[in-house]
Amino acid sequence: MSGTLNKVMLIGHTGDEVKMHYFEGGNCIGRFPLATNDSYMNKSTGERVTTTEWHNIVVRNKAAEICEKYLNKGDKIYIEGRLKTRKWQDEQGKDRYSTEIQCTDFTFLTPKNETQPTESNTQHPSNMSTPAANPQAVSSSTQQTEDDDLPF
Repeated sequence: MSGTLNKVMLIGHTGDEVKMHYFEGGNCIGRFPLATNDSYMNKSTGERVTTTEWHNIVVRNKAAEICEKYLNKGDKIYIEGRLKTRKWQDEQGKDRYSTEIQCTDFTFLTPKNETQPTESNTQHPSNMSTPAANPQAVSSSTQQTEDDDLPF
C-alpha cells in the first residue's frame, strides 16, 4: 500500500463540558475529554476489571459551537477524526507532548430524554452530525418522512 491512513473512531462519554476558545476573525475551537472503557475478566481472581482511557477531543468552528450548545458532561457521543500530536514547552523549558483527536465528524448518541436539561440547554438533539459532513441530520422532519420509503 503506497498511502497512509490516520483515522480514529471512538464511542464514549464526555468527561466535562466543552471548553471554547475564540480567535480573531471569528474562528473557534472547542475541547473536551472523552472516556472509553474496556473490561475483561481477571483469570486469577475471577473478578471483572474495567479500565478507562481518556482522549482529548478538539472540534473546530461550527462543529464546536454545536457541541458547546448540545453536549453535557456524561453524554454518549460517536467521534470520528484523526490523531495529532502537539509539542510544547513547560515552565522549566522541558519539551512536552500532547496527543489529541482532531474531530472531523460526530453523532450524539444520548437520547434527549436521558439528558439533564440545564438553563441554556432545553432542547437536545439525540442524533446530530456536523452540518458540513451530513446536511440531512439538521434538515426538517419533512425530508425525513420522504426517506421512509427506502427499502433499507
